[in-house]
Amino acid sequence: MPPLRKSVLVAVLVSATALSPLAASAETITGALAKAYQYNSQLNAARAGVRVTDEGVAIAKSGWRPTVTGSSSIDYTSTHGQGITRNITTGSFGVQINQTLFDGFQTKNNVAAAESQVKASVESLRNTEENILFNAASAYMDVIRDRQIAVLTEQNLQFLTEQARAARSRFEVGEGTRTDVAQADASRATAVAQLSAARATALASAATYHQIVGDEPGKLKAASPLGKLLPGNLDSALAVASAEHPAILATQHLVDAAAFSVKSSEGALLPQVTASAGVSDNYSHSVPDLTGTNGTSTSANIGATLTIPIYSGGRTSALVRQNKESLSEARIQVDVSRDQVRQAVVSAWTQYVAARQSVDANRQVIDAAQLALNGVIEERNVGQRTTLDVLNAQNAVITAKINQASSERDVVVASYAILSAMGRLSVDRLGLPVTKYRPEEHYNAVKDKWFGLRTPDGR
Repeated sequence: MPPLRKSVLVAVLVSATALSPLAASAETITGALAKAYQYNSQLNAARAGVRVTDEGVAIAKSGWRPTVTGSSSIDYTSTHGQGITRNITTGSFGVQINQTLFDGFQTKNNVAAAESQVKASVESLRNTEENILFNAASAYMDVIRDRQIAVLTEQNLQFLTEQARAARSRFEVGEGTRTDVAQADASRATAVAQLSAARATALASAATYHQIVGDEPGKLKAASPLGKLLPGNLDSALAVASAEHPAILATQHLVDAAAFSVKSSEGALLPQVTASAGVSDNYSHSVPDLTGTNGTSTSANIGATLTIPIYSGGRTSALVRQNKESLSEARIQVDVSRDQVRQAVVSAWTQYVAARQSVDANRQVIDAAQLALNGVIEERNVGQRTTLDVLNAQNAVITAKINQASSERDVVVASYAILSAMGRLSVDRLGLPVTKYRPEEHYNAVKDKWFGLRTPDGR
């Protein structure tokens, strides 16, 4: 139980069922999310983990069922004495059935604990799905932003290259100074380094995209924020997150599992009653037969056993105390999850508001900076401005455009972050073109199985 709880809490701040095939290239953010939902290895590993947890219910239910064992033995003995050699062959074959009639309600509570574990793992899976979808959306927007920055940096290099050429031409005809040429060349060299870094960043973002989505990013279309899916205010978002976030629900189910584990461990202090029945065939053959006992015999037995625990060296008591402490920890972890979810919602909401304001402000900055650049160039051409003034104005324009690309990315990503922090970044709400993975199908297939080594998918 503790490892599962830890995975849930880490996931606040991570399939055997066939899913629909998608187009070869994810050109929209919806297509990228659909591919991530289908192909992401971390998500498929989480689905496999839920299937592992499902078997815990079948294991717990085995305590209600009989156990049947077969046994056989054969023995050959040869003795020598008083001039006589005697060979004796004996054998026994039988079947024994044992059935627990009362185990202090341990099986009942073990089954309930296992079922709560399954519910917790399902919610943890849902949380992982939302995290993967958010990571895919973030990676998608990172690629778009970094490609835009690379393009802007290249355009900046072209502009600065032309400025360096112009500064050199003016110097050759005596209208400029060597300082102007040096400043233009220095700015161009800086732009070359910036372009190299921007291209490297774009390639790194593409690699992250491939890791999460499972495909190389092609020509990606611009994405829009999920404004229609968001609540009207922060308080509404917090209320939804508190009631619906899968990380909180998972820890609540873990509290139930821990409570049932306490009851199960206390059940070891109660009397145990088991019933048994068996039948066996016994075979004996002696050469020579001096006693006339050669032949076979059949025996059967049936009975019940009452076991009353008196003292177990303190082990049972320690287990009860240990499980009670685990229950206390699980209850505290619910509060931890709520605090983490609340922080995530507030953080995402404030980032969304700030990013929207930045987008509007940067549009004005770009317009003003571009107008200023055009004016500085004209003034430089008539000798009222220097080359350095032009370079500074160009730097203001390119900086504003890069900031705008980042702000547009932040608006979209923050909208997905809000929906994820609320616990509503799901396949259904996003309308992804994939077949939804349903963990209950595997659970229903294995929870009551009495026998069988093959998994539901035939392995």
